Amino acid sequence: MAETVPKESLISSVLKGDHSSSSSSSSSSDSDTEDRNGGVKEIIKTKVFRLFGRERPVHHVLGGGQISDVLLWRNKKISGGVVGIATLIWLLFEVVEYHLLTLICHCLMSILSILFIWFKISSFVSKSSGEHFLEVSIPEDAVIRTAKALSNDINRALSVLRDIASGREFKKFVGVILGLWILSIIGSKFSFLTLFYIDFILLHTLPVLYEKYDDKVDVLAEKGMVEIKKVFVTLEAKFSSKIPKGNSKYKKHD
Repeated sequence: MAETVPKESLISSVLKGDHSSSSSSSSSSDSDTEDRNGGVKEIIKTKVFRLFGRERPVHHVLGGGQISDVLLWRNKKISGGVVGIATLIWLLFEVVEYHLLTLICHCLMSILSILFIWFKISSFVSKSSGEHFLEVSIPEDAVIRTAKALSNDINRALSVLRDIASGREFKKFVGVILGLWILSIIGSKFSFLTLFYIDFILLHTLPVLYEKYDDKVDVLAEKGMVEIKKVFVTLEAKFSSKIPKGNSKYKKHD
């Protein structure tokens, strides 16, 4: 005989099914709202002002290679060593007033002395003539790749300068002239080596600080860019109003 199911169990099962369906529908609606909110947040994030118009992390903007690792202090020992060597060179030339030619001669003397002693010890121990001792040669492919990279960078810089000088973009022209003027004033106050050392230290500190506090820096940079654009608009309006405009002598005929 078939077993009879009580009515109360049937009612409870129906109620549970309705509750599960309602909970599933509510969870699906919640997930939909979360997806919408997530999409809105992503859109808002993409519209946030970023310095230099970057859309990728700072490490990728700097190239994403070993140079980026050194600039962003991914390996503190290597970055600290590079900064330490640069500081030592600056101290030798600026503080101790060591001359470049003297330093080169002393370094070559030390290297030749060390190699001479090493060659004599190795020939005495192995009793070999040492004809193939320290054969050093520069591969041609590396030289060609370096020359091509330098030529491409130089040509790109010349094209940028040509575009700026042509007057197509007034903002870039004024910015370059202002930057060169400020750089000339700074160059008259410091020596070339000191200026190069300051730039080197800034290059190894500013990217790290920007990567750490990029949100705050981007907000301040956005405010500064707005003010700079206002100044450029007023300057462009003043200069364009002073340029005489002649009447066109030729008329268009249909």
